[in-house]
Amino acid sequence: MISLAIGGTVALLVVLGLLSSKRVQGQNHNFAVAGRTLTVPLVAVLLMSQVIDSNATVGAADLAGGFGFWAGAAMPLGIAVSFLLMGLFVAEKVRERELYSLPGYFRQTFGRTGEVLAAVLTVSSFGILMAGNLVALGHMMDHFVGVPYWVAIVFVTMAILAYTMVGGMFASVYTGLFLMVVMAVGFVGLTLWMFLGPGYTAPEGLGISDLEQLTAPAAGAAINWATLFALGFGNLVAIDVFQRVSSAKTARSARTASLIAAAGTVVLCVPLAAVAVAGAGMLGDSTSESPILFQLLTGQVPTPIAMLVISALLAASLTTVSGILLATSSIVVGTILDTKNLRLSVLQASRWAMVPVAAIGILVALRVNHTGILLTLTFDLLCASLVVPFVLSLWTRLVSTRALVISAVLGLGVRLGFFVLTPTIYGVENTLLYIPNEVVTTSVDGWTTFLAAAVSLVVYVAVAAADTRADTRKATSTPAVDEPAPDRGVEVPART
Repeated sequence: MISLAIGGTVALLVVLGLLSSKRVQGQNHNFAVAGRTLTVPLVAVLLMSQVIDSNATVGAADLAGGFGFWAGAAMPLGIAVSFLLMGLFVAEKVRERELYSLPGYFRQTFGRTGEVLAAVLTVSSFGILMAGNLVALGHMMDHFVGVPYWVAIVFVTMAILAYTMVGGMFASVYTGLFLMVVMAVGFVGLTLWMFLGPGYTAPEGLGISDLEQLTAPAAGAAINWATLFALGFGNLVAIDVFQRVSSAKTARSARTASLIAAAGTVVLCVPLAAVAVAGAGMLGDSTSESPILFQLLTGQVPTPIAMLVISALLAASLTTVSGILLATSSIVVGTILDTKNLRLSVLQASRWAMVPVAAIGILVALRVNHTGILLTLTFDLLCASLVVPFVLSLWTRLVSTRALVISAVLGLGVRLGFFVLTPTIYGVENTLLYIPNEVVTTSVDGWTTFLAAAVSLVVYVAVAAADTRADTRKATSTPAVDEPAPDRGVEVPART
């Protein structure tokens, strides 16, 4: 029955995505941001469907079952914090600019240098995020259907490419609506079954009341807070979230939808951490290498609920991968490719640019087969590079291209340096890229997230403030003459 649910969900989402192609009408405006016509409920659904994916559900459940409730809850709570901040401080300002992508903001604010830097960093980091969802899809097909892991990843990616290349943002709308209905029913049903059926019990040290997970480094406190921090701030510069906020009908709609998404994320996903902790106690020593949520859904949970949850998890990953392909292809075309020399329209180029992005996601997924860690790593890297320049340039007059470049390079350099030297990534073995050494130990895991972000903040403020003072002195001491303006925060017309 679960195999039937998986097959039916994939088929239905592909059909919905293909049907959405009628709404594109050959216009890139419709393809990228749905014509900026989306109402509050639709934007809220889109926001939640793009981040409540397998990383934040299957991955968070795995972390909760292995390291405790707060290790798993940190992911959805971090995402909810980002939506709250987006709604209170960011969404209206973003929507008012009527942009297509995050690098477009950096182009307007920091010039061409800022645009290219933002494009390279966001496309690279979101290739990692996409891989996390492909990992979950591969495990799902392998566990429930018996399809080999690598075959499942390639097959599902091809299916997602098919409907995203024709439907664009409207494909995300159609599939997202289906996802949220199924997810709401399935997740609530799973939580009620656990608490009203077997009942909530937690292994020692892993429960909701075991607050040492938030206070004691030995119990993973630094890692848990770093997860919440990375997601809470890093998601502010998520390219798919930025694109969905830009699709809202009005600035106020974007703000309201973000706040609704914050509440919905907490209600739907935080209880899964408690379910996973209780499930770990139920399964005991019988646990296998498969994600703990999958093990619970195989025999423990009533079949109707299991079918709904599996369908929701599958749809979540499919829609997230679709959204990442759409956002990254728009960035590649708008920033890097010259569509005139390629003799392609912007719409055609956006569609074909998805293919190499999908290939990168497949390669990473085959290399690192853990879900939740890849979600946190994505936003961790963005916290070390783009978050500070984005937030400060949005709300202050500290705008300097030189500060952007120096702070991003140093912040990212610190984070990547510790990444390759630390034997674990958020408590999980570093199998992606680790250089064995005896200097950096697991004790720095989590703390390096804060260190890299602090370096980015201090450097950006110092350099931008110095540049601002220099410009002020020059303006007051030099007579007005015709000379080129410095490349700091210049307003550059959007490329077409």
